[in-house]
Amino acid sequence: MRALFNSQTKTITFAALLLGVSALASRLLGLVRDRLLAGQFGAGSDLDIYFAAFRIPDFVYGILIMGGLSAVFLPVFAEYFTKDEEEGWRLVSVILNCFLILLITLCGILAILTPHLIRLIAPGFDLEQRALVVSLTRIMFLSPIFFGLSSIFSGVLHYFNRFFAYSIAPILYNLSIIFGILVFVPAFGLIGLAYGVVLGALFHWLIQIPAARASGFRYLPIFNFKYPGLLKIFKLMTLRVLGASVYQINLIAVTAIASTLAVGSISILNFANNLQYFPIGVIGASFALASFPALSRAWANGVREEFLESFSSTFRQIVFLIVPVSLLIFLLRTQIVRLILGTGEFGWWETKLTAASLGLFSLGIFAFALVPFLLRAFFSLQDVKTPTIIGLFYILLNLALCLSFVWLFSFPNSFQEFVVNNLKLGGIENVSILGLPLGVSMSGTLYFILLLIFLRKKIGRIRLREIWRSFWRVILAASLMTVVTYLILQIAAGLVDINTFEGVLLQAISAPLVGGTVYLLAAYLLRLPEIKTIWSSILKQFIKIP
Repeated sequence: MRALFNSQTKTITFAALLLGVSALASRLLGLVRDRLLAGQFGAGSDLDIYFAAFRIPDFVYGILIMGGLSAVFLPVFAEYFTKDEEEGWRLVSVILNCFLILLITLCGILAILTPHLIRLIAPGFDLEQRALVVSLTRIMFLSPIFFGLSSIFSGVLHYFNRFFAYSIAPILYNLSIIFGILVFVPAFGLIGLAYGVVLGALFHWLIQIPAARASGFRYLPIFNFKYPGLLKIFKLMTLRVLGASVYQINLIAVTAIASTLAVGSISILNFANNLQYFPIGVIGASFALASFPALSRAWANGVREEFLESFSSTFRQIVFLIVPVSLLIFLLRTQIVRLILGTGEFGWWETKLTAASLGLFSLGIFAFALVPFLLRAFFSLQDVKTPTIIGLFYILLNLALCLSFVWLFSFPNSFQEFVVNNLKLGGIENVSILGLPLGVSMSGTLYFILLLIFLRKKIGRIRLREIWRSFWRVILAASLMTVVTYLILQIAAGLVDINTFEGVLLQAISAPLVGGTVYLLAAYLLRLPEIKTIWSSILKQFIKIP
């Protein structure tokens, strides 16, 4: 077991597969978590409060830690460690100590200001709901502190290509939240959900410490806010934090809009968002994390062709995997929601609206899966300014589109009628919530396009012809898969009782299984190189290939 925790990956693709398997396990646990939440609370006021309470602590985590510290720590640590290993480990201790103080101070201040902040996050809540949101939020402010420490160890493990211990962390996080639902909620009520979140963040950090120590890390009680490496990280983080706030500000804005709509809108939006993020986390985020060290090293060493090869290969592999998954999610949106969330207090109208929201979210899945990779391509060039400016434009665009579509769905018109009919929402009067996932998908697609355009301007040729050639073959194979999957769904609906859990499960298994097989067969006949790339990367991890 110790050898497994300290094992190193040999290729970007295998590292991505390892992270993908971990993300898959974590997301599956996330689905179990959401099913438990839906069954116990339904899409009502309690879950609206819980999801709203997540926003500010998640904002701190997203912009300072995941988007800021995690993005800039690795290049600086690599620079120090390459020159002097002892100084590299000294840098880690300095950052651990100083960021611990900063995070405790920041979270403490925000905890005091929480009542005022909640008025912005959930303007549609009454006084009693706000009071409960404040209590949950203050408890969950402990989680960014633990996540901050965890991210530093994650950077160390990524440098040494030790992804296994890191891949276990999100699994423990979701297990802890599930533990909170099953154990803490019966004992403490809704507050128990916050305890589960904090426990998960703590385990996310602790699980990585042994692997970091095995890499050579030894803790030093050094507090030096003038340390050159720390100052460099602060400098790099300045713009990156602004850019990282893009996603979090959008979440806060969308949550605020949802709080003014029908009761349960925040819950429906979050459930649908969690479902659509499943493939983004498994495929997009995994490849982005796995490719970052290789892209950074190649550009820093001036090996342009190696950078372009890694970029093109990773981009094409993400497209190869995410396009068919996006189409399958759209086709199976109702079956997915019914199987995962359709239990207990989660009723039929919530199921239909969540499925429709998931269908609209799926239109932008391919773009959101590629955005993390494109962002890290910019970071590997040590360019945080360009994606930050594009991100600020994206915030405004997303807000404008979400508000416009919510307004468009709020009264009868031909566009609303078209969407309602095609998503089979007849009988539901208030469908304003659909404006949010549609606005997010459209703005996200434009965000992706702008990032790709400006990256090409930044580095010139990025082998777009090679990418396009692969992309159109993927579209052809995926189109064939879509037709076959739809036919299997219709056939299965006539053979089984789709009003039962077993019937829906049979549909949800048979259709994508046959469709996926058709996609792989078509991809093989069209000679898509990504099949060979993925397979050979798995073999290289275990077999020496000349």
